[in-house]
Formats: sequence, C-alpha cells, structure tokens
Amino acid sequence: MRIVIVGAGAVGSYLAEKFSYEGHDVVVIESDPERAVEAQGEIDCLVINGNGASAETLKKAGLGDADLLIAVSSSDAVNVLACAAGTKLNIPRKVARVEDPQLKAEVEALGVDLVIDPGEAAARELLQLAASGEVAEKIEFADGELVLLGAYVDAGAGFVDMTLAELKDTVVGWDWLVVAVIRNGETIIARGSTKLAEHDHVLMMARVGATEQAYRWLGLSSRPAEKVIVLGGTRLARLTAQMLAEHGIRTTLIESDRDRCRVIAEQLPGVLIVCGEPTDPRLLRAEGIDATDTVMALTGWDGENVLGALAAKSLGAREVIARFTNTELVGLVSGVGIDATVSSRLSAANEILRYVRRGVIHSVTTFTDSDAEAIELEVGADSSAVGKTLADLKLPHSMIIGGVQRGEKAFVPRGNTTIEVGDHLIVIALPEAIAMAEKLSG
Repeated sequence: MRIVIVGAGAVGSYLAEKFSYEGHDVVVIESDPERAVEAQGEIDCLVINGNGASAETLKKAGLGDADLLIAVSSSDAVNVLACAAGTKLNIPRKVARVEDPQLKAEVEALGVDLVIDPGEAAARELLQLAASGEVAEKIEFADGELVLLGAYVDAGAGFVDMTLAELKDTVVGWDWLVVAVIRNGETIIARGSTKLAEHDHVLMMARVGATEQAYRWLGLSSRPAEKVIVLGGTRLARLTAQMLAEHGIRTTLIESDRDRCRVIAEQLPGVLIVCGEPTDPRLLRAEGIDATDTVMALTGWDGENVLGALAAKSLGAREVIARFTNTELVGLVSGVGIDATVSSRLSAANEILRYVRRGVIHSVTTFTDSDAEAIELEVGADSSAVGKTLADLKLPHSMIIGGVQRGEKAFVPRGNTTIEVGDHLIVIALPEAIAMAEKLSG
C-alpha cells in the first residue's frame, strides 16, 4: 500500500515508522527543513521537505498514486487543504488531524474518512482510566467481554520473583492470562517460565467477569474515581477536566497563570479552578490531595508532570497519571510511583491504526512504554490456523494469543484450544510478529 503522510511531527513520524516497518511504500512531507532532515535519518522512507498544502509538493510525493493520505501536520489549514487535493485526485482513503471545531465540519464535507483530534482522543483515554480504578490500562476487546489490564508490580507484592507457572498453582480459580511484561523498556511476551520482578509493567487478559479477581491479585482497587485533580491549564487539561465534570466527577484544575485561570473558569463552570503552582506541596495539601482518587499531571512539560505526579503520590493521592510528550522517557520513570501514563500522540495513532486496519482487524492498541501491539482480528475460512490448537500453531516467542471470542462466549485460551472459523482472537505481538499475527485472519 502506498501511503502519503503530511507532517513529520510526533503522530506522523510514529505512523511512518510503523507503516514503513510493515513494508508499505511510505512518503512523508514535512515543511520544516531541520525536522525533515531528522525524519529522513530516523525513518526508512522518503521524506520530502515542502508545504503539504502545495499541489506541486503533493504531486512530487506521488499523491495521485496513493492508497491512503494521512494529513497530521500541526496546521489544521494544511491538513484540510491536503485532503481537498486528495479528494480531487480520488484518493481512496483520507485521514485528517483537525482541532478547530469549525474546520472539522468542513473537512468532513470533503469526504475525509476519519477526522482525528489528538487532544480529544487522549482526554477520552484519561476519562476511561478515571473510571477504571488504579490500573495503568484497561482496554476492552470482544464487545467488552474481554479486558486487557495493565499495572505496575509493587515492591511488596507477594508474587515477586515467582514464575507465572508457580503463580497459577497458588491462585484458586485463576481465570486470566499474563500476556506481556514490560521491564526497563523491553517487552517480554510472557510464558510459564517468566518471572515477575518489582516495578515490572504487567499486561494481563481477563474475562470481564474475572476482572475483580484480577484487581485483587494485583492489590489494586477497581473503584472509579469520584474526585480528580488536574494539574495544568493546557488544552488537554481543559478537555479532560470538562469531560470528567460532564460525567459527574468532582474536578479541580490547578494552573499557575492567573489570566489563563480566568479564561478557563469562564469556559468550565463545572470545574473548580485554582490558581497556583501545580507542583506546590502546600497547595496540593490545601486542596485535599490525600482525599483525592486520581491526580492527572497534564502540563506542557514532561518534567513538571513527573514532579507533580510524584508529589501528589507522596502526599496521599490514590492514583497518579502523567502526560508524556516524549514517550521514550516513560520507561525511565516506570515503577517510581506513577501509576499510568498518557500520550496524545499514541492516543491519536491508535485511532488511526484502527481505521487503517479495519476489516478483519477489529481493533489495534499500542502502549506508551512498549512497541508491542494488541490486535483483535477475525479468523476467516481460508486461515491456516483453522482446526489447529494453540500448541499446534507453534507461535514464535514474539507473540501470544491472549483471548478468544466465539459467538457469545469469550474466554482466555489454553494450549489445547482449537481455532475455529469466525473466532475473534486478541493477539499481543512485537513488531517483528505483527504481519504473522494478521495472517491468522487468513
């Protein structure tokens, strides 16, 4: 597939790298000369320095022969104009990043298939986390019948240094599957011999009816947040605070700039706006941090988000979530007290990946601190996996089937589970195994 991507920012470069790795013919257009040079050195694809709204640049990128246009530059106007050009050239599929509400309606009228707002995507993810208790991830698959939970292993957990096989023998009614362990930036697809260590980021698949037991095993509460403090006055902070308040969650937003506080107070009448330093311990105490369920550090600076989240945790907040612009930093702070992380880039990329791979691929999820993907796919009649057990498939160590939906029944598979036509499989795969995972569909 030939893919033209306008914009080599966080979202564009991430998608270009992923699609290029999968063997697609990718061309990236970037207006900033320095960023274009950087992107050419980072991504194995053609990078053109030029204006993504220019007909000449788009022609140079071969837009007329493209199967997919993804316009995700930082300029709404450029993205809209690029999609307008794509419409004239009858490009089969078009995706646009647009934040301006008025422009969203206009770009949809151009026949754009997916309009994505990274801030709104991340805010929805944060709302989901607030409703999910103390986990780092809670991702639903198979029409909500299977759930992928993520959490960090506490130093005092009773299962540290035990293998998963040993753990299974100690838990009565074990009805979930640890599918991956993220440790020091490396993702390990779990096997029975895998040992758990403190500060590991564990991903586990469970039936929806077994999630409460999984929470207890992890030593976490599943109670939804009733009180949330948002640190920062960024667009993401405002969008998130608004969504939280609209869902009946008591929400406080702390911002240091007085003028911005006044503007936000007018925009968000249902949110308590406090003017002060988001990382000030005295202010956090005054706002009842020890009685707060969730603190979301959503300033524009990764370092300030780390400091704010850690300060909130040390002062008694039940759960803290930090926003990261540079996701490479996530692995460096894992296990130090931050319960979950969010990235606007990954939130937007996840939605785009779901759209691009739709069809037999029903869902795609990526993670802030891992290059693995969780993929839900449907097994077709021509799949070579039909009639074989998981043991017979002899899957590589870089992938695992964590869940199966068969009709109205969803379950965590075992080695003797036989694959049938129409099954929905939830596969966790590292980059080198993603193509193989998708072939399970047929």
